[in-house]
Parts: sequence; structure tokens; C-alpha cells
Amino acid sequence: MQKFQQYINGAFSDGTAHFESRDPATGQVWALMPEARRDDVNRAVEAAERAFFSPEWADMTATARGKLLMRLADLIAENAETLAKLETRDTGKIIRETSAQIAYVADYYRYYAGLADKIEGAHLPIDKPDMEVWLRREPLGVVAAIVPWNSQLFLSAVKIGPALAAGCTVVLKASEEAPAPMLEFARIFDQAGFPKGVLNVITGFAAECGAVLTRHPKVDHIAFTGGPDTAKHIVRNSAENLASTSLELGGKSPFIVFEDADIESAVNAQVSGIFAATGQSCVAGSRLIVSSKIKEAFLARLKEKAEAVVIGAPDDMATEVGPLCTNGQLQTAVDLVAASEKAGATVITGGKPLDHDGIYFPPTIIDCSAAPDAPCLTHEFFGPVLSVLSFDTEAEALSLANDTAFGLASGVFTKDLTRAHRMIRGIRAGIVWVNTYRAVSPIAPFGGSGLSGHGREGGLQAALDYTKVKAVWLRTSDEPIPDPFVMR
Repeated sequence: MQKFQQYINGAFSDGTAHFESRDPATGQVWALMPEARRDDVNRAVEAAERAFFSPEWADMTATARGKLLMRLADLIAENAETLAKLETRDTGKIIRETSAQIAYVADYYRYYAGLADKIEGAHLPIDKPDMEVWLRREPLGVVAAIVPWNSQLFLSAVKIGPALAAGCTVVLKASEEAPAPMLEFARIFDQAGFPKGVLNVITGFAAECGAVLTRHPKVDHIAFTGGPDTAKHIVRNSAENLASTSLELGGKSPFIVFEDADIESAVNAQVSGIFAATGQSCVAGSRLIVSSKIKEAFLARLKEKAEAVVIGAPDDMATEVGPLCTNGQLQTAVDLVAASEKAGATVITGGKPLDHDGIYFPPTIIDCSAAPDAPCLTHEFFGPVLSVLSFDTEAEALSLANDTAFGLASGVFTKDLTRAHRMIRGIRAGIVWVNTYRAVSPIAPFGGSGLSGHGREGGLQAALDYTKVKAVWLRTSDEPIPDPFVMR
């Protein structure tokens, strides 16, 4: 059995306690994880604060920070296979996905490495002739970065990358569910040459770890990816330290298909949008809104594809859908499908857990045409379950798309360019994909609104969000400042 350690102030150590991690594909305990509690969290935050103010980091040039990030990117690329295997083992995410994603994670660090010395201030054309005024962008301080188990190396890269590029220091809390990849990432980070304390990696449970971290008086910013309910607790906790927050939360993304769309292309994108990563993605296209004119043909082809998906062991390159990560997710899927059927929805395929040692739930399609209030349309499954509605008019499609408290991602499939632009304007979401789905890049911002949170990750804006603006006034006149109490 493997035993992992936390990473605090440039050193590896056991947590206050340990907890077990189970392999979702087999249900067997395979590793012991360090459980950080209050004292561990305090040590991590204090190490990050010392590093933030230390000359070794604070006086480092932005170009030098960029070179360290570039070195980190190279190390991630060199260790991609190890990281992918660990993520697959601990989360159940299939190896073909973890391998591809981790290879791309290195590019995110390269992007922020290049951006580090391009975070610029500004000169103001001030309305006073004897003054020069300019703005400096300075790092926020200590960042608490909190990531979930799914896509954790990617979701940490879009926090660590811009935060370090801006000159912040970071305490990363990995999810207590499947933290192995992030604890291994700490070993890779340790080789990159950053000053000690610049990044600290811990994991633990809500009360003794997460809550202590998010209300810590020395934390200046909280970057969180996860569910809306947890985010509400974090926002309440941030009242204790007045830390700023960026929240990337859940989604119930509409996937809209018009009658003129390329059906085969849209079906393939829908399969990727909901069944890839076993549906365990915040941008999963979990609400299919399809034109009634093509609904029957579209669902027939989609059902055929869904039932042909290869379900199996996550470490097998032939597997296309693996297990869910936790038993809680499985129970959520079972309960929501049952409640939706009771409300009048019809399961087209799937809908029942598979008879397997691991936590397996098959690709599932639910027709909600006769049940517009079915709970599967409003609740995030975080599993491979697609809910289906149809429409007759463009206005109806837009109304259905916006009938959600979430606002993260959306997809529109049509060959009509003017219609596409109308939908782009009308959909309330942070991302609109047109004739594609799940495309990402370090250059493009990522984020949503409503219950999907606020703030953006990726792109230049993410780096700027880890800075604060300082206004500098310089008087250029050699004349003495007049006595303010002498009348002239």
C-alpha cells in the first residue's frame, strides 16, 4: 500500500493523521493519504506568508519567475505518464483522458511562464501639470487554492500558474477524494527550484482543513472549484479575513441542436460532452435541447452511440467510460433517475448501476418531453446522464437554454451564422461553443455566472486577477508646497 505525504515549506511530512483512499474501479483500499488538520494548515499558510515577503521571492524578477514556471512545465511533461497513472488509479478517470489532459497541462504552465513579465501597469494622463501618476500591479499575497478530484491537475494549473506568475504564494488544498495526483505533483514542483514555501500542498476534510484555510487571517485570496453549496460556506468563511474569491462551480449546460445542424457531428460532440470523463465535468453538456424536426433521428443515432460505448477498467486504453469516483455520486444518479421517472420522464437507455465490483453507471439518456419539471433537468448529476427536451422555435430553444440557475457553458449546433450570433448574444453562460464542444485553451478565459460562480481562469485576465493596483503619485515641481493655512 502506498503512503503519501503533504508538502509544507519545501519539505515532505506526514499529516496529523492519515485516511484511506479506495480505487473506484475495484473498491479496494490502495493508499494512505495525509490528513491535514488545524496545525498543518497554520504551518502551510505561515510558510506561504514568509515566502511571499522573503527577498528570495519578493525581489525575484518577473522574468525569473517565468523561467521557474517553464522549468515546472518541462518537469510535468517528463512525468506525465506517472501523473496520469496515479490520477486514473485514484479517481477512476480513464487513462486515455488523463494522459491527454496532463500532456496539455504543461502548456498552461508554459503560457503563464511567458506571461509573467508581461503583467503591466499604466501611466495616467493626470489633470495636474506638476504630477506624474502611474499604476503598479502587485501580487495579492497568499492564495488558498482549493480543487476537486476531477481534472485536478488542470484545475490547479489554472490557479497556480497565474498566481505564481503574478508573484503570489499558494496553499493548495487537494480534495480529500483522490488527492494522490496533487501530492505527487508536489514532488515534481519541489524539483523545479522555487523558493521554499512558495507552494504548499495539503489535503484534509472540511472542518479541520478547508474551513481553517478559508477563514485564515493571512489568506488574501481564495480560488475554489467545486459545488455551489461548498462555495457558499467558503464565501461565509471569507468574511473572517475579507479575502477576495474566485469561484468556478457547477453547471447544467444546454446543448442546443437546430434542424440544419450536421447531425453526425452534433451527435459526436454530444457523446463527448456528456459521456467523456464519465460525465464528471462541470461543463458537461447535460441538457440536450433538440429541434422537434430532427429529435427522433438524433436520439436514435445518439442511443446507438451510447450503447456502443466501451465500459471497463480505467487503466485499459480501450475503455471509453470508466467508473464514477465515489459511491455518493452513484447514489445521486440512482435517486435522480428514479425521481425523474416518477415525474414522467422516460429512460431511453441506461439508468441502472452496472453489476460490477467498482462504481459503474452506464451512459444514460432520459427523455423529459413529457416531464418538463423532472429533477434531472435542474440537478447536476456529475455522471454520464443526459436529459432531453425538444423545441419548435428559436425563441423556445433560447428560453429552455436559460431555464437554469447555472451559467457556465453551452453549445449551439447550426449552419445558420446569423442564428448562431443571436444565440451567442442570448445565452446566459460564460462559454458558448458553436459547432464544437469542450474546447479549451490557456489563452481563453473560463468561468460562469449565477450558481456557476464568478471570476475567470485562463488567459491574461486570470493573471491580472491575482494582482492589486497601487497608484503612485510623484510631484515634479521644485517649488515648495504652499502652506495650506496661508490664504492667497
